[in-house]
Amino acid sequence: MSGLIGKKIGMTSIFDENGKNIPCTVIEAGPCIVTQVRTKEVDGYEAVQLGFDDATEKSATKADQGHAKKAGTSVKRKVVEFKGFDEEYKLGDAITVEHFAEGEFVDVAGTSKGKGFQGVVKRHGFGGVGQATHGQHNRLRAPGSIGAASYPARVFKGMKMAGRMGGDTVKVQNLRVLKVVAEKNLLVVKGCVPGHKNAYVIIRK
Repeated sequence: MSGLIGKKIGMTSIFDENGKNIPCTVIEAGPCIVTQVRTKEVDGYEAVQLGFDDATEKSATKADQGHAKKAGTSVKRKVVEFKGFDEEYKLGDAITVEHFAEGEFVDVAGTSKGKGFQGVVKRHGFGGVGQATHGQHNRLRAPGSIGAASYPARVFKGMKMAGRMGGDTVKVQNLRVLKVVAEKNLLVVKGCVPGHKNAYVIIRK
């Protein structure tokens, strides 16, 4: 699936032609520079590697600097490979937000907000004990039993327990493109996308 790398700006809402208020996310999508072209003969598959958001020379490795120099561009903070582009691209070409059109549907992937170590009620939606009666003074949000008895004498893998929550790669599919603002490289999609403000997201169509 072809696409672009972007940066989540934040959420807002806009009114459609029927006066309905639609929640939406604003993404700064591109311009992305072609930093490498994968070919069947050399790499065994066809793809285009795109770079987004300039990095400082000081923070870049020599390998990254050489890689960017080949494409005649500056070092990029985020580099991702995409397949399925219809057009032929060369090193150094720029792909803008105009790759998308209003009304089409896109998939947006990003890293969800990290929540830290959370209990079973927040992490897995457990109901807790429910009542605070019958002498239960500290069990309201406890996980309860995690196994049987002397058989199987172990805790099954995948048991829902407390632990680290968030910070996972999450993809939200079929978000409608409401607006494309080409002069500001902005893409407005319906609904929410994973990640904090200024987090990198990958938009595919």
